[in-house]
Amino acid sequence: MDQQKWYKNPEMIVALSALLIGLVTAFTSIYSAYIDREYSRASVWPRLEIFRSHNHDSFSYTIKNNGTGPALIHDAKVLNGTTYIKYWQEIPQFKSFVQSHISNRTLSPQNTISPLVYNGEHAKEFKMADESIQIELCYCSIYDECWVVDRNNQPTPIEYCEVNEAQKFLQ
Repeated sequence: MDQQKWYKNPEMIVALSALLIGLVTAFTSIYSAYIDREYSRASVWPRLEIFRSHNHDSFSYTIKNNGTGPALIHDAKVLNGTTYIKYWQEIPQFKSFVQSHISNRTLSPQNTISPLVYNGEHAKEFKMADESIQIELCYCSIYDECWVVDRNNQPTPIEYCEVNEAQKFLQ
């Protein structure tokens, strides 16, 4: 009586084939879930940009969400020279302007916030003061992926938004 090798046994061939098909299916499912998760993140990725506009009689700062999802703005920092400020009024040249709150807001895709707008004959003073102003925002996506962006408009990924209370801009 001849004994067959174990790997030539028909039941073993069927079992190994089923195992291989199961492993391929599991790998495909895991990879598909990973791709779906990445697609979901990309479909709601916020991207904030900070810019200023000015001409001879107007000056403004604007923040725009050029991403595909809402930006949850947690904190802002505004540095005037070497001093962190809490309010626009702390800048001596900034007088008689319209303002909007920046921190703790949700900015929908393709929408803007204008945290400071000035129209009048002193726009040149605003532009000159602007040379010493740095603005930094910390924002997150709905998946709690967070970034910090400044006026260079190059978002830097961070783990979470945390700002020192002494540096926090309150407007």
